[in-house]
Amino acid sequence: MTILNRILLNPLLIQQPPPSITTNSMSSIIGISSPSLYYRRNRLPVQLRYVNGNGSGRKCSSSRVRVYCESKTEEKQVRKYSPLLDGPVLSENNVSTAEFKTIPDIWRSTAEKFGDRLALVDPHHDPPTNMTYKQVEQDILDFSEGLRVTGIKPTEKIALFADNSCRWLIADQGIMATGAINVVRGSRSSVEELLHIYEHSESVALVVDNPELYQRIADSFKSKASVRFVILLWGEKSSISSHTMEEIPVYSYKEIIDTGHEHREILADSHDAREKYVYEPIKSDDIAALIYTSGTTGNPKGVMLTHSNLLHQVENFWDIVPADPGDRFLSMLPPWHAYERACEYFTLSLGIEQVYTTVKHLKDDLRHYQPQYMISVPLVFQTLYSGIQKQISTSSAIRKLVALSFIKISMAYMQFKNIYEGKCLSRTQKQPSYIAATLEWLYARVIAAILLPLHVLATKIVYSKIHSSIGLSKAGICGGGSLPTHVDKFYEAIGTTVQVGYGLTESSPVVAARRPDCNVLGSVGPPLRHTEIKVVRDETGEDLPPGSTGIVKVRGPQIMQGYYKNPTATKQALDDDGWLNTGDIGWISTSQSLGRSRNSGGFVVLEGRAKDTIVLSTGENVEPEQLEEAAMRSSLIQQIVVIGQDQRRLGAIIVPNKEEILASKGPSTELSKEKITGLLSEELRKWTTDCSFQIGPILVIDEPFTIDSGLMTATMKIRRNQVVELYKDQIDDLYK
Repeated sequence: MTILNRILLNPLLIQQPPPSITTNSMSSIIGISSPSLYYRRNRLPVQLRYVNGNGSGRKCSSSRVRVYCESKTEEKQVRKYSPLLDGPVLSENNVSTAEFKTIPDIWRSTAEKFGDRLALVDPHHDPPTNMTYKQVEQDILDFSEGLRVTGIKPTEKIALFADNSCRWLIADQGIMATGAINVVRGSRSSVEELLHIYEHSESVALVVDNPELYQRIADSFKSKASVRFVILLWGEKSSISSHTMEEIPVYSYKEIIDTGHEHREILADSHDAREKYVYEPIKSDDIAALIYTSGTTGNPKGVMLTHSNLLHQVENFWDIVPADPGDRFLSMLPPWHAYERACEYFTLSLGIEQVYTTVKHLKDDLRHYQPQYMISVPLVFQTLYSGIQKQISTSSAIRKLVALSFIKISMAYMQFKNIYEGKCLSRTQKQPSYIAATLEWLYARVIAAILLPLHVLATKIVYSKIHSSIGLSKAGICGGGSLPTHVDKFYEAIGTTVQVGYGLTESSPVVAARRPDCNVLGSVGPPLRHTEIKVVRDETGEDLPPGSTGIVKVRGPQIMQGYYKNPTATKQALDDDGWLNTGDIGWISTSQSLGRSRNSGGFVVLEGRAKDTIVLSTGENVEPEQLEEAAMRSSLIQQIVVIGQDQRRLGAIIVPNKEEILASKGPSTELSKEKITGLLSEELRKWTTDCSFQIGPILVIDEPFTIDSGLMTATMKIRRNQVVELYKDQIDDLYK
């Protein structure tokens, strides 16, 4: 197809009009001064007409055809580019390809190393999609060029409201590769939240997951926001009402890809076309993305992350996840969350195969794909744990006894193994004596040796079946919240490695994580490379020694530039020396040269969020996480929020697990709300008996906290303040 035919058939390629296009026929071009043209749906600023030799405006039989356009002197446009990704096209512009300067640079490197290797597997979208590394690179280049043709300029912001998929990654990287900034959120957020993010970020266009999402938000956005155009990642434009499309241009994913591909061919073929631009490389300290916080309290804040912030994660995750090319990762978290996003960039830079799944398909996909790794949040690992426990409890009496006995033996074995390997946490500054440390090491070694044959037998008889159902032959990477201790110990006992990490959106996000060779339970591991962590006294900001509890602060290359258009919040979070106040309460384990803690010094231990601390009317401070974690060990409790601010005693809001309650009492038993409340109170006393505080009155509710109801974040953390506000009247009655 000739250049002119491609332009005439693809209206997105009609951008700023060239002075003249003259042809001898509709299929051959004599001259073209600028192949990049300008188009806006329903208002085409280019005048095309056929003329004959005497100047008549009518179409004639002569084969001589001219296409006249309004003549205009064009200024050169600034074209931002990723130094390595766009290198081949712009080689004459002295592009340096020595190292990654931007996130999109990853894709040139991976295409060269792993070209035909499978990169992305997306089985649950229509159409199901498999993409090689070479295809990923080409689609990113095409998408970014398609955006440029539609008129997107460097540093403009584009809202990307969509869920995890292969096309999300292409859109995300396509936006970054133009030098624009993407503003991300998931499709399950409320219309009000999406509108707030769009307007606050000053976005100019929308990339949405599908027609259903656009139909849901269209009326509000048309009346309250300025939207230049909309791109659908999935689905057909025909699903959108014609009235909506008349007011705001809507393009499909394929249209953007095709348009970008055709314009890239024009640039490659024409030196004059490339000369139209002034080329400027995207810099490492340019903003790559605006990621809005989860909004567990108040309106979400826009976190400004640069390319260098995110590249720090890509370059330093290897200590945590030593993946090999061809390893398979299962991806299910929302990629607009910094945790999933940074992990995807890292793993794909290594040549892995990433499989997209959902909560609905998780168990089946774990069995089918048998991934080496899965990156997820505590609730997912807890759900898998509960499923395994349920399967054991419903087995025959003998099988249940054997399985539970083996698990207890394996837990004991791992406990003694951790002691003699020096992988236990310590808060004391006092060093153990050489004799005491040697005797403890010897005792732990002997007991572990006695238990080892039973642990090996358990692995063959019981754990191998669990492994085949959940895959994860190398590790599960857990972040976004604390993993309950009993769940952590269970996975260690059965031989499934779960590495817990820690971070915030403001830190891109990971600042600390457990390593595969030193996976110390109860901690979130040591800091990443080039990262400093300290603990300070909340009231004075005074630095505290290891073992002391206080507010955790972090400093490193991954720390954000600040909150967008919010200097006050930025100043509160970041001090003049670059330390980020995480708002988390924790301590750092002491370093010891001998004994059970000799290999776990400098590990970070978290105890809760400062803003979640409950202050009773007696003046006592309570961290609710410990109580909630203990209560969740009960199979009768589905969700719990501990309450009691300014009250004399603690209470709780509980969502019961009705299936388990009926199963424990018999399906024919009728249970009133009062009986359920009494049953849950007994469970709380049973499981929290070792905690420092006890829970008094409880409020039992029927509806669980969900993302759709706005009571959970996308990473499945309960929005505590919203829950308390929603049930404020019932809570007041509870304490009367």
